[in-house]
Amino acid sequence: MAKKQRHQATSTKPAAQDQPSTLKDMLRSDVLEKLQAASKGLKDAEDQRKAEVREKAEVERKAEQKRLDNDFGHLLENSKLDWKKYKK
Repeated sequence: MAKKQRHQATSTKPAAQDQPSTLKDMLRSDVLEKLQAASKGLKDAEDQRKAEVREKAEVERKAEQKRLDNDFGHLLENSKLDWKKYKK
């Protein structure tokens, strides 16, 4: 029991008044809500821009692959010349 009592006595938390005030505490609630809405809007716009860039890169990659598939020289250079596995 003595150990529990010592442990509880040492685990005191600092009061809220002792902590320094933050910018969030000092701002009015309507200003804080506007800032949070603007932040969310910017994050959404950034996510949308990243998705568009990713889709554009995918389309370009597919177009390049299609062009290479139709290029006989490219297919000949990248084909495996091991005809033994195709022989019956």
